[in-house]
Amino acid sequence: MNIRPKVAALTAGVFVVLGVAEILVEKQVVMPSFAELERVDARVAMRRINFALDLVIDRVAVPAADWGNWVDSYRFMQDRNPDFIKTDITNVALRQLNVNVMLILDADGGVVASKSLDLKSDRPLGLDLADRKALPPDFPWRANLRDARPARGLLPTNRGILMLAAAPVLDGNGGGPARGMMVMGRLLSASDVRSLGAQAQADVTLLAPGAIRGREQLTERDDLTRVYRTFDDVYGRPVMTLRVDVPREVTRRGQAAVTYASVCLVGAAVVVLVLLVIVLNRLILTPLAVVTRHAVALDEGRDLTTRLDLGRTDEIGVLARELDRMVARVAESRTQLVDQSFQAGFAELAKGVLHNLGNAMTPIGVRLASLRERLRAAPGDDAEQAVAELQAGAANPQRAADLEEFLRLACRELAGAVRSAQADVEVMTRQASAIQTALAEQLRSTRNVHVIEPVRLTELLTQSLEIVPDSCRQRLAVDTDDTLRKLGVVRVARTVLRLILQNLIINAAEAVRDAGKEKGVLRVSAEITREGERQQLHLRLRDDGVGIAAQNLERVFEKGFSTKSPETNHGIGLHWCANAINALGGRIWAASEGPGRGASMHLLVPLAAGETMSLAAVREVFHA
Repeated sequence: MNIRPKVAALTAGVFVVLGVAEILVEKQVVMPSFAELERVDARVAMRRINFALDLVIDRVAVPAADWGNWVDSYRFMQDRNPDFIKTDITNVALRQLNVNVMLILDADGGVVASKSLDLKSDRPLGLDLADRKALPPDFPWRANLRDARPARGLLPTNRGILMLAAAPVLDGNGGGPARGMMVMGRLLSASDVRSLGAQAQADVTLLAPGAIRGREQLTERDDLTRVYRTFDDVYGRPVMTLRVDVPREVTRRGQAAVTYASVCLVGAAVVVLVLLVIVLNRLILTPLAVVTRHAVALDEGRDLTTRLDLGRTDEIGVLARELDRMVARVAESRTQLVDQSFQAGFAELAKGVLHNLGNAMTPIGVRLASLRERLRAAPGDDAEQAVAELQAGAANPQRAADLEEFLRLACRELAGAVRSAQADVEVMTRQASAIQTALAEQLRSTRNVHVIEPVRLTELLTQSLEIVPDSCRQRLAVDTDDTLRKLGVVRVARTVLRLILQNLIINAAEAVRDAGKEKGVLRVSAEITREGERQQLHLRLRDDGVGIAAQNLERVFEKGFSTKSPETNHGIGLHWCANAINALGGRIWAASEGPGRGASMHLLVPLAAGETMSLAAVREVFHA
């Protein structure tokens, strides 16, 4: 099957899939999201109703607390003066407090004084709660009465649902002991329900407590979303159910918008499909068929001298001309180029790997030789001989004492040898880990991938020193400038930069040795520079060794060039360092004032913006 019908079928199929996906998204995601938004809005409206109801009950609880913490109330509970009832518990007082009932209870739940009032008619309300002589034995607030704790809630009465609040009777300063409880209540009227709806900006309806099953329920109709919530009384029994009606305006408008968008999308898809087929056929499919026939002819005829000569200026024309150029030389040059590139790359990589492994293996070999000598010198055989003689029984007590003294000294020496061996094994373990890391980094470098890690330069320098031979560390003292500490954390290819620093430290130690010095100093400093929009890390390593002649400053990085003995140096280290730095996008150069006056190595490694954190910034983060 040719590519032309395939492209046409694929393009049409893509648009069909997109259309089906658009319909599914509308039905499964967009429209359900509108419905969910309405459900959330309805539940939020019910929460607002609940909050508004709490506010109304709070308006009853505030005067109850004020009257409960009133000196006159406290004195009345002590002396039961009837003048308090006549002058203070009046119809005017209840209207001012906007409550329908007031009760004063003693510590045992008995009703000391009560008053109920219909606020509209200014007549007694006839409330069953106000006619009681005492609270019912199972009334839940008896515990609050004993503990002098305020309470609030809903209570069904013979005149409707009562919003009730109670507060302990205190001495006017919030002190005690409590002498009873002040109880006030207000009937929940239809106007209160409408006020709740107005505060919550929702349509609210009061229903009987058995209208739904459970605490809350949500139902949906085509035009409304309804949320029901049941409220409990002070006994924990359902006392009323409120219903909130939210019009489904969001769904209606969303459906209209989705329908309009779908129609526009289908029309646009048809137009784009027709234009796309025409453009693909004219600009791509027809020229591509010409190139394809030419390629097939080349394969069938094996004639590499045939030329396409398409005569176009676009990408397909460029492709045709390049195909003509490549056909003439592809058979010979491709094989030769691949072979040479592979051999050259493999050899270059092998030199760098072997050189770095040689640097890392040298300190391990030295420590192993030293460990072998210390273990060989340990008095193990003599100790075994002394133990055998003691077990056999010494000829005289003086000989036994000498053997025991020898064993004590031998054990001390063996313990020291074991501790020294443990220290050497730990160092060699870290050095072996460094070798494994170097091998892993070399493997990653074959894919031209460098792992970027956050690191402090002082720690990076310490890690580099760990894989430097002991003889170099003993000959060279590394002096880190304060600028390394102030730079804080930088993000670099840590393993590559560590190997570069290792090579430079070894070269500095050898320069000190060639200068005839027993001990030298390598001073390391760093700074962040900016080149255009790019930040760069500038490392400077200055030694006091033999120095570099002016004519050799550029040549020291050439492969195979070295001013040292060819038996111990092959001119690979600095060449590898230069290649590694270049691979990171940076550069390296040397500076020296001449022979005998030391030398400096400068490393410039690019950093992305915001990849450094100064010490001051780190302190601010830790102190925040």
